[in-house]
Amino acid sequence: MGTTVTLTHEQRVREERLVRDNLPLVQYAVNEVAHRVPRQVHRDDLVSAGMLGLTQAARSFEEERGIPFDRYASRRIHGALLDELRSRDWASRSVRAKAREVRQVTEEMTTKLGRTPTSDELGDELDVEPASVQELQADVHRATVLNYESLAFDGPAEGLLASGEESPEQTMITRERQAFLTDAVASLPARLRKVVVEYFFDERPMQDIAHDLGVSESRVSQLRAEALSMLRDGMNANLDPERLSPERRPDGKIARRKRTYYNRVAAQTDPLERVSAEPRDVHEKVALAG
Repeated sequence: MGTTVTLTHEQRVREERLVRDNLPLVQYAVNEVAHRVPRQVHRDDLVSAGMLGLTQAARSFEEERGIPFDRYASRRIHGALLDELRSRDWASRSVRAKAREVRQVTEEMTTKLGRTPTSDELGDELDVEPASVQELQADVHRATVLNYESLAFDGPAEGLLASGEESPEQTMITRERQAFLTDAVASLPARLRKVVVEYFFDERPMQDIAHDLGVSESRVSQLRAEALSMLRDGMNANLDPERLSPERRPDGKIARRKRTYYNRVAAQTDPLERVSAEPRDVHEKVALAG
């Protein structure tokens, strides 16, 4: 049984004040997320989840740590919104099944035509209106963005992906970061790559991944943590090298292995390709990377 926490009067007053004074943070976070998720996700559900995150932040906030409450609360609110979206499983149950069909048909038609098929051609092949194909592709892109954010928020790569209304310059920076994240995932050793792709992008339960790998769930959790650390360093090496921690033995085996990984990330995609288009689907990238 869980332990019931009894708040003093002063603690309740403090918590209520923090929630009341920071209500705009919830609306800001909901506005930021709402335009990037499918239409069937109701705004009221997002607001409720955001309020839960704000309340939890007010209850657990420790002022003596020196972190501003608005920054701390924004992170908790963002996490609560992602949890709400994950719990609904809309990406895996509705969008993802159709996306796999579209991807398969697209690959078959690309091989047959020698080029990428148009929306009209895909619509004819799938026996749906071209507008429906475009709508599905938009939902797939929203699903991809959500999974990029889930990955970044869950691990130490948090904060690398920008969001909200962006200037053209910021859009290019965001695309570059997303491309580097995709390249970093594709460059992981096969075992770590499987854990990241299936846990974050395919949203498979950790228990199922553990069964496939023949290991315990705790081992999968360790592999996930190792992969996230590599992703963080792989992106920092290419985007902000000064953030890398110095190696204790620069010529040692571990340091050489890390440099090999950083170089593989850098070589995955042409620099112009990273900023000139939306990031490639992670499954496609992983398949090409082998």
